[in-house]
Amino acid sequence: MRMLIIEDERELAEAIADGLAAEGFVADAAHDGTDGLWRALHEPYDVIVLDIMLPGLSGYEVLKQLRAAKVWTPVLMLTAKDGEYDEADALDLGADDYLSKPFSYVVLVAHLRALLRRGAPARPAVLVAAVLVADDLALDPACRRCRRGNRDIDLTAREFTLLEYLLRHPDEVISKTDILTHVWDENFDGDTNIVEVYVGYLRRKIDAPFDRLTIETVRGAGYRLRSGAR
Repeated sequence: MRMLIIEDERELAEAIADGLAAEGFVADAAHDGTDGLWRALHEPYDVIVLDIMLPGLSGYEVLKQLRAAKVWTPVLMLTAKDGEYDEADALDLGADDYLSKPFSYVVLVAHLRALLRRGAPARPAVLVAAVLVADDLALDPACRRCRRGNRDIDLTAREFTLLEYLLRHPDEVISKTDILTHVWDENFDGDTNIVEVYVGYLRRKIDAPFDRLTIETVRGAGYRLRSGAR
């Protein structure tokens, strides 16, 4: 999952980005409202963390322009203020959640995962008690747990993020470019075959031992996760 952090305190933004990377997320940072708005309008993100007090454009103005442009990416407002009117203003302008500084990193991640769950489309890979499900394959992002049937499957952070992204877009053809953008990052300049490598890793873990075909290769287009993978 790819996130944008719009925060003018560079050390805080970098700390959040590093922490999210350790959780398997891809995180980009912008340090003023103008740059943050441009990125949010022109780049695909799954969640945006947006500070209210920003140089250039305030977080309120960034949020207002995003919603006016019909960009519905879930937004978590992050601010040093803790007044109820600031929270109300943010929510009225279209924010999806609100967290005041100082905050617990564990709580921040929990809020972000909740936004991801609420923003996920209602499709065959359904959300049941915060678990993504396709056939007998289940992925619990909160607990970082993967199971097929009654067997646990051990995944690396990158494998987990790749599988989570595919499960959130079941039965859709997902291009390598989209996967690189959301699972690696926009600045990845290595061999794009890395996607094939990690799809292979996943197949050996979630499919081969169970005689299944969950992730299909769509020649010339990308990959598709089958919601019914018998």
